[in-house]
Amino acid sequence: MFCGFGAVVLLVLIVNSQMVHHRKKKGMTLQKDVNRLEAEVLAERRLLQEIKNSLEQTEAYIASAEKHSALIAEKIKKTRLKISRFSSNSLASRKAIEKLQSDLKAKDAARRRLLAEKKMDQEAGEKARHFSGPGHRQYLTGLRLGGKRTLILLDASASMLDSTIVGVIRKRNLSEGHKKNAPKWQRAIRTTRWLLANLPTDSTVRLAVFNNEITFLGESGKTWIPVTNRAQVDNMVAQLLRTIPAHGTNLFKAFDAAVRINPKPDNILLLTDGLPTLGKKRSSKTKVSSEQRERFFRQAVLRLSSAIPVNTILFPLEGDPLAAGLFWKLAVETRGSFLTPSRDWP
Repeated sequence: MFCGFGAVVLLVLIVNSQMVHHRKKKGMTLQKDVNRLEAEVLAERRLLQEIKNSLEQTEAYIASAEKHSALIAEKIKKTRLKISRFSSNSLASRKAIEKLQSDLKAKDAARRRLLAEKKMDQEAGEKARHFSGPGHRQYLTGLRLGGKRTLILLDASASMLDSTIVGVIRKRNLSEGHKKNAPKWQRAIRTTRWLLANLPTDSTVRLAVFNNEITFLGESGKTWIPVTNRAQVDNMVAQLLRTIPAHGTNLFKAFDAAVRINPKPDNILLLTDGLPTLGKKRSSKTKVSSEQRERFFRQAVLRLSSAIPVNTILFPLEGDPLAAGLFWKLAVETRGSFLTPSRDWP
């Protein structure tokens, strides 16, 4: 019995020894797992801290950007307000300048008219021909009628039939008699006759009408006629009275003919109602834009010698706003004059 008990004890000791060894081995494995998990937790905590720091930096950057954006928006608002005030001030200044310019022009026109009337009174009795308008008015402010050889260029295009586009379209389809008696054309003829009557007595003159072509009036149309030669001047006027406005306006041909005259004119009196509708070269287009008319005008001016003064009398046509400015500039560049007479003159 003691031997059996000893064998059991020995067996228990052996089994317990193995169990202890197994527990130690399992404990070591668990410790390693714990260490690994602790390391992972530590790494995750560090990553979480980095993320928190990055988030704080981002939030700080966003707050700074929002503040900067608010400042920029405020600056934009102030700038727009300044621009608005500046625009208002500029508009007011521009209107004031325009009013002053208008007043100066009116005063200058009155001064020129008084000087012209005084000069006419002094030169009364020295005119080559007699011409009186309604009420015997003989003024034309600022026009220069001097020179030994004066060339009168009269626009005889269809637009000289009326001052409105609709009126021109309607009247160009009427009979020749109605066209000859069109108020605007008759006014242009009266103005031409007034010019012939008021040229200096020691000067010579040539008269030409132009539309898509140019025609010199007179017995030959090729020589300078003394303004005191009543018969030849009357002949020019008679031909003018038979002229019928038609076709477009070719200012290039008019100026080209002017510079080809020998001897050349030393003064040009241009009677027209707007910018040309035809240029140096023929065009198949039926409609002409404002830009094209301005280009045709500049072509004609380039052909003209700047040494010849150009004095323009404009009978304004509806829908041609650039004409006045360009003809005024031509007068300045050639040392001539530009004017638009009243509707009841001469």
